[in-house]
Amino acid sequence: MYIIVVGGGRLGYNLLKALLNEGHEVLVLEKDARICKTITDELGSVCFRGDGCEAATLAEVGTGRADMLVAVTGDDEDNLVSCQVAKHKHNVPRTIARIRNPQNSALFKKLGVDVTVSSTDLILEAIEREVPTHTVTQLLTIEDKGLVIVDAKVNTESTTVGKAIKELVLPKESKLVLIIPGQGNAHVPTANTVLLAGDQIIAITTPDSKEALRAALGGV
Repeated sequence: MYIIVVGGGRLGYNLLKALLNEGHEVLVLEKDARICKTITDELGSVCFRGDGCEAATLAEVGTGRADMLVAVTGDDEDNLVSCQVAKHKHNVPRTIARIRNPQNSALFKKLGVDVTVSSTDLILEAIEREVPTHTVTQLLTIEDKGLVIVDAKVNTESTTVGKAIKELVLPKESKLVLIIPGQGNAHVPTANTVLLAGDQIIAITTPDSKEALRAALGGV
């Protein structure tokens, strides 16, 4: 893939190295000459000095053939503009934007950004995975389908312990796709699968149905 990264700061630099190690063709756009020189001295000609918000700059670096543009500057507005120009002026199939303010996520998606990444949300999700009282943790968002993949835990206080899946009243938008027991091998559940304390359930649902799914699985 040809991937353009807008922003050569710490996040952009680490992302660049990781993508290069995976064998992708990557170019970083960075306005700061000092940062550009540092990247070029270490990694070669993979940094272009320019403004990723400008259509002319994006055209100059061949954005029209890019498979993806990832905007990771420290400015939400710049990231939004870069993604919009890439998508609407250069027809880039996928755009990803870093957002510092999680409240901007809905706006970015409404304006056509395919994926938003918020460090605040990532930290909250990490906390949810470590706190036993959080029984449903979002793992992945499938933007174009309006679905999320979640990790649901059955704790010892859950009212569903000992019940078969066919006895549960799940939200119609939700489907349990994998059971990872506390002991034993992971398996695809059937209607007769009985839930046990310690089970970890991978499920597909909608963002609006997460709480209903938590309740259906006996979350407390």
